[in-house]
Amino acid sequence: MNAMKTVQSHNTKISLDEETLVWTIQKRNIIWRTRAEDRPLLFCEEGSFYFCEADQIFHQVFKNGVGEGIQSRFQWKNGYSFETIVWIEAATEQIYFEWIPFNETGLHVQKVLWPSEMEFDEPREDWYTLLTLQQGVLLPNTWENALGPAAFDGRFETAGGYMPWFGQVKERAGYLAVCVTPWNAGWRAEHPAKGPYTHVGAWLEQSLGKMNYRRVFRYTFLEDCDYNDLCKVYRTYAIEQGHLKTLAEKAVRNPSINQLIGCAFVHTGIKTSVQPDSAFFDPKDPEKNNHLIPFPAREQQIIQLHEHGVEKLYLHLDGWAQPGYDNCHPDYMPACMEAGGWEGLRSLVETVHRCGYLFGTHDQYRDYYHNAPGYDKRYAVCLPDGTIPSHNRWAGGWQSYLCATQAPYYVRRNFDELEKHGIHLDGTYLDVFTCNEGDECDNPEHRMTRRECYEYRSSCFSYLLSRGILTSSEEVSDWAIPSLVFCHYAPYEFMMRPAGSPRLGIPVPLFNLVYHDCVIEPWMMEHFEDTEDYMLYALINGGAPYLIRDGAYPNCDGAFVSETDLSKSIKRCRVVSGFHEKVAECELVHHDLITNDGSIQRSCFSNGMSVTVDFTKGTYSFH
Repeated sequence: MNAMKTVQSHNTKISLDEETLVWTIQKRNIIWRTRAEDRPLLFCEEGSFYFCEADQIFHQVFKNGVGEGIQSRFQWKNGYSFETIVWIEAATEQIYFEWIPFNETGLHVQKVLWPSEMEFDEPREDWYTLLTLQQGVLLPNTWENALGPAAFDGRFETAGGYMPWFGQVKERAGYLAVCVTPWNAGWRAEHPAKGPYTHVGAWLEQSLGKMNYRRVFRYTFLEDCDYNDLCKVYRTYAIEQGHLKTLAEKAVRNPSINQLIGCAFVHTGIKTSVQPDSAFFDPKDPEKNNHLIPFPAREQQIIQLHEHGVEKLYLHLDGWAQPGYDNCHPDYMPACMEAGGWEGLRSLVETVHRCGYLFGTHDQYRDYYHNAPGYDKRYAVCLPDGTIPSHNRWAGGWQSYLCATQAPYYVRRNFDELEKHGIHLDGTYLDVFTCNEGDECDNPEHRMTRRECYEYRSSCFSYLLSRGILTSSEEVSDWAIPSLVFCHYAPYEFMMRPAGSPRLGIPVPLFNLVYHDCVIEPWMMEHFEDTEDYMLYALINGGAPYLIRDGAYPNCDGAFVSETDLSKSIKRCRVVSGFHEKVAECELVHHDLITNDGSIQRSCFSNGMSVTVDFTKGTYSFH
C-alpha cells in the first residue's frame, strides 16, 4: 500500500499518494481525484522527465496562520529542483496548487504539465467540461465530435482562453480552476468523438528562457452548482481583485459610452494593397486584392443609411491611410491620397457626426512591417536565442512584432497627428491586442515579460480613454477589462469557421456571465437559411449588431458571407439594438439551456429582462 499524506480543514480534505503523485480532494461526500495516467511532466531541452523521476523527493505536512497543506520537493543530481505546495485556505476552503522553481541550473525547462487532469470518465451528458475558448464551450462527456487543437494552444488571455480558468461539473458537483498567474499558462484537454470522457489540465511555460516565478492555480469546489455558479465564482474573484470595471463605471469618465450603447456597427474600408511578398498575393491576378473606395463614396453610404432610418451607428474604418490596410504599421500616415487625403477623411468624419453617428479607425501597434519607413529591428521583439520572429501572412508582407514597450510612444505620436489634421475620433481599434498572446522580448535595451506586455497594451488603451477616445480591439480578454470599452467581436469558436462546421461543444456565454456589463460586443448577424440565424446569438448574449461587416480578407476571421438586403438587415438590427439599449449595462445573471442540446436557451439580466431563443425554429421572445 502506497504511503499517503493527508490534511483536513473544516469540510475539505486533501491527500497525496507519495508514489503516484495522485491527489484526492474530498469536500464532504464529493470526491475528486487526479488521473494517475496524467503524470506531472517537465519538457526540457535535454528531454522529458516525470516529477516522479527526480533523484530525491520529499513530502511534508505544514500548517501556518492561514491554512495547511502538503509541501513537496523534487531534486535532481545535476542540481535542478522545484517544489509543489498544495494547501487549503482555512477561511474559504479553496485549494491552491503552487509550482515553485528553486534551482534552475542542470535542466532547461520549457514547459510543465501540471496541475494534472481530473478523473472524469463517465459516459453521461450531465458530466461536462467548461472551456473559456472564446465566448465559451460546454463539452458534455458524450459529445459526438472530438476536441481538436485549440486556438493559441488554449493559452490564457488569448482567443484560446478569454478568461484564465476551466471547470468541470458532474451531477451538480463541480470545481473551478483559476490560474492566478496566467501570463505563461493555458489549458490542455482531450475529448474523443462520442467520449466517453473529457480530460482537462494545465500547462505552464518558461518566461524569457526560465520558469523563474511561482505559478499558482486556485481551485474552488462546489457541492451543488452548474456553469452559471462557476462563472459567478469567477466574477466574485474579478471583483475582489479590483479587476471588474463596468460600463457604467467607465462612462463616468467617458460619457460617450452611452452613445455607443444601442449602435449598429458598420465595418468597412478604403484601401487594400496586397504586397508582392505577402502570402495573400496572387501572381496570376495581381490586382485581385487591391481595392480603393474613395472617402466621398463612404460618405454617401453613411447618408444612405441615415436616410433608411438607422438612428444609431458606429463606423469602423479600415485602410484609411496611404499605405492601405495592414501595411507599414506603425508608420500609418497620411490619410489615403487617392481616396481624397486628409480633406476627404475629415469630410467623412464630419458627415458621420452630422448624422448623429460615431466614427473610429482601425490601427495596429503589434505588427511591425519591414517596409515601414521607421522600421528598425532593434525595436522588434527578440527571443532569448537572439532570433526575431517574422512572417508574411498579411497584406503588408514581411513583418516582425513591435516590442510593446515602444507601442505607447507610437500611439501618442499617431493620434496627435490625427488631431492636428482635424480628425476627431469617437473610438479606435487597436488590432490583435486582445486576441493574440502577449509578446516577450529579451533585447536588454527593452526587455519585457508577457505580463509586462499586457500592461503596456493596457497603457495604450488608458491613454486613448484619457483623450476621450473609446477603446476597442479584435476580441476580448480578461486582462483588458479595466481599459477596454468595446471589441470587434467576442464570438463562439464555431463562428470563426464556415457555417455547418462540426462544433466542439455546446456554445454557452461563459465570458458574458462574468463580464457582460463591462464590454460592448458587436455580434455577427448572418442568416444561413439551411442551418441557423446568428442574430439569435446576438440576442441571447445581449449584444450589439453588425449592420455591415465587410472585412478586408474574405473567408478569413469569420468573414464568410455578407447580407445584401439592406432593408432586411436594418430591420433585424433594430431588434438587436433595441434590446442592447435595455441590457448593455446589466449583469447577465443567469443563462439556461432549456433543452439538453442547447437548441433552446434563455438569458436573464439584472434589470429583470430576459430573452428566449429557439435555434431550431429561428424564433425569439422577450420577457
